[in-house]
Amino acid sequence: MSYYFIADLHLSENEPTMTADFLHFLQTEAPQAKALYILGDLFDFWIGDDENSPFITEVKHALRHLTEQGVECYFIHGNRDFLLGKRFAAATGITLLPSYHTLTLYDKKILLCHGDTLCIDDVKYQQFRRKVHQKWRQRLFLCLPLALRLHIAKQIRAKSQQEKGAKSVTMMDVNPTFTTQMAEQYQAHWLIHGHTHRQGVHKDKFLEKSDRLFYRIVLGDWHPNRPSILQVDEQGFHFLDPIEKTP
Repeated sequence: MSYYFIADLHLSENEPTMTADFLHFLQTEAPQAKALYILGDLFDFWIGDDENSPFITEVKHALRHLTEQGVECYFIHGNRDFLLGKRFAAATGITLLPSYHTLTLYDKKILLCHGDTLCIDDVKYQQFRRKVHQKWRQRLFLCLPLALRLHIAKQIRAKSQQEKGAKSVTMMDVNPTFTTQMAEQYQAHWLIHGHTHRQGVHKDKFLEKSDRLFYRIVLGDWHPNRPSILQVDEQGFHFLDPIEKTP
């Protein structure tokens, strides 16, 4: 059986092609898998489980259809959809995972995370992340009217886009030493994450045991007609080529 890993789709009503690609994946490739792991930023932003636009309803129904077929589906929060909660999980049948999660597949211990927690050189973002992950702040935000939450989310996103332009590429990438420390802490053979939008495979060394290597597999972000999908099976891991669609 295969296992699929995806991240950073940033689905929104403004990107119908991306949504169509995701729905196509759920209908064609995903049902053949044992499990699907979504490592954050499935949505471009998430303002609460009470939002039920036609777009969100369609995605929820597609995920529910997948899990009802017996495919396990797991979700780790990203920096855009960290408010996705238990109501969404109950409606779709997915399982919410903590920020760091380990599993063993084919004798390989794998560490999963979204990836934003590894970018510790971006101090300003990490300070913001700590604030918005405080439970009391989240509860207060979710008490606001839906329209106001949407307005606030759009303002925060616009400010984030402005600040991003002033940050260096190095600052927005993972910190190599800290990332290695996390892999070493969990004794992982593979570390799979997203967030940086730089699909690739890196072979890194542990700090304490320089002769031991681990693979850091970075999931890419999705572009129209060019999804980033990692498949893990008994042969190892590889990224799928763009999925062909029936005209």
